[in-house]
Amino acid sequence: MVLQSSNLKFAYSQSASFDFPDIAIQPGEAALLLGPSGSGKSTLLNLLAGLNAPQAGSISINGIDLQRLGERKKELFRAKNIGLVFQRSFFLPYLSLSENLKLASRYQGNKIDNEQIAHLFEQLQIGHLSNKKPNECSLGEQQRASIARALIQNPSLILADEPSSALDDYNASKVADLLLSVCQKFDSALLVVTHDQRLKSLITKSYSL
Repeated sequence: MVLQSSNLKFAYSQSASFDFPDIAIQPGEAALLLGPSGSGKSTLLNLLAGLNAPQAGSISINGIDLQRLGERKKELFRAKNIGLVFQRSFFLPYLSLSENLKLASRYQGNKIDNEQIAHLFEQLQIGHLSNKKPNECSLGEQQRASIARALIQNPSLILADEPSSALDDYNASKVADLLLSVCQKFDSALLVVTHDQRLKSLITKSYSL
C-alpha cells in the first residue's frame, strides 16, 4: 500500500474540527477526494503530505509512519516520495519555469534531467514557455508547470489540489491523461481533490467528506 491513513482528526479551533475517512491507495491506483467547500479537503491533503500534523490518527506512506519522522527527515522524505500540486503555483518569480523545475530537482537531491523537464513541458503543451518567468504566463500555464514540477522525481504518491480548475477542456484532458499515465507507469498512488466533472468521469474510486 502506498498511502494509508486511519482515524485522522484535526482542529483549527473548537468550532472548526474535522474527522476524516480512512484512505487506502495502492500502487498504480487513482482516487478522488470530494466534498463541499469548507469540508476540509485541502486540510486533509496537507495532513497526508506531512505539512500539518493530525491531532489523532496515523498516516503511512510506503510503510513509513509520518508521525515518527522528525521535521527535517519528514521534509526530505516528502521531497523524495511525494509530488504536490497546489491550487497556487508557488514559483520563484525571478526564475524561469524551467529554472524553477531545476531548482526543485536540486532540492530533492536528484540529478537535473533537462530532457525530462523538456518532455514534461511538451506533454503539457508549455514547451514554448520554458524560458518565461511565472508572471509572463497565465494561471493555467503556471498550473501546468506546477504539475510538471510535481512529477519530475517520479513520486510514489501524487497529491493534487484542483489540478484542472484553471484549464480549458483540452488542457484538462492532457493533465488528467498525464497524471494517470504517470500513476500507472511508475506504480504511483494518485489522490486528486476536485469539483471537476471532467475528472470524475475518468477516476471511479472516490472518498467523500
